[in-house]
Amino acid sequence: MDTPSQLLQLLFTGLTLGSIYALIGLALVTTFNITGILNLAQGEFVTIGALLAISLYATGLPLAAAFIIAVLLVAALGGVLERCAIQTARQASALTLIIITLGLSIFLRGLALLVWGTETYSLPAFSEGGPLFIGGAAITPQSFWIFGLTALTLAGLYAFFELTYWGKAVKAAVLNRTAARLMGINPNRLSLLAFLASGALGAAAGIFIAPVTMTTYDMGFMLGVKGFVAAVIGGLNNIGGAVLGGILLGILESFSAGLISSGLKDAFAIIILIGVLLVRPQGIIGSLKERKI
Repeated sequence: MDTPSQLLQLLFTGLTLGSIYALIGLALVTTFNITGILNLAQGEFVTIGALLAISLYATGLPLAAAFIIAVLLVAALGGVLERCAIQTARQASALTLIIITLGLSIFLRGLALLVWGTETYSLPAFSEGGPLFIGGAAITPQSFWIFGLTALTLAGLYAFFELTYWGKAVKAAVLNRTAARLMGINPNRLSLLAFLASGALGAAAGIFIAPVTMTTYDMGFMLGVKGFVAAVIGGLNNIGGAVLGGILLGILESFSAGLISSGLKDAFAIIILIGVLLVRPQGIIGSLKERKI
C-alpha cells in the first residue's frame, strides 16, 4: 500500500509536470486567440530554446545572458517562420495552416538533429541547494522557478486579454478581420507579434525545464502534444483553462505512472485528448464556464 509521503511525492511531481504543460498550453492558446491558428511547432520552440541556452552557457556566458539571447533568437525564429510560411498562405483554410505548422515542426526537429545530434544535454539548476522536504516528499528549487514562470505568464496574459482595450481588440480581430482593419488594427502585424511571443515563451519554458528534464533534439514532440492536450482540456480560448488543464494532466499522468504503470505516462495524454474531443470538444473547463453564463 502506498504511504502518504509517496502519494505526496507523486503530487509534487505532477504539479511540476503540469506547470510545464501549462506553459506550452498558454503559448498555444495565446497564438490561437490572436491568429486563430493552432501552432503545432510550439514544442520545437521549447526544444530549440533549451538547446540554444545550453550551447551558449557552454561557451562561458553567464546563465542569465544565455537565457536572454536564446529567448530573443527563438522569438526571431518564430517571426521568420510566420513571415515565410504562415503569412504567405494566410488565405488558405484553417486545416492547411495547421498542416503547415506541422511541417514546420518536422523541419525544426530535423534542424535540431543536424545541429545538436542525438546527445542528451542539461543546464544547472537556477538556485543552489538541495530539495525541500515537505511531509516526507521532496520538491526541487527548480520546480518553484517553473511555478513562478507559469504564474507570471498567466497573470500577464490574463491582464492583457481581459483587462486592456488592445487585448479585447486583438481577440475581436480573430472573429472579424475586416472589422479589425476598419478599427485601425492590422491583423497581419498581430500575427507576427503572436509568433514572436510564442517563440519567446516557448524558449523560456524550455530553459526553465532543462535542469529538471534532460534535453534532447526530439523532446518537443511529446511536450507539444501534452501542451495541446492541456489547452484542449481548458478550451482553446481560455487562458486560465490552459493552466488548469496542464496541472490536471500532469497530476493524472504522475499518479497513473506511479500507481499503475510508467508505460502509460505518454499514452495517458492521448487517451485524455481523445476523450475530451469525443465528449466535450469545446473543452471541459470552457464548457463549465458557458453553463454559468
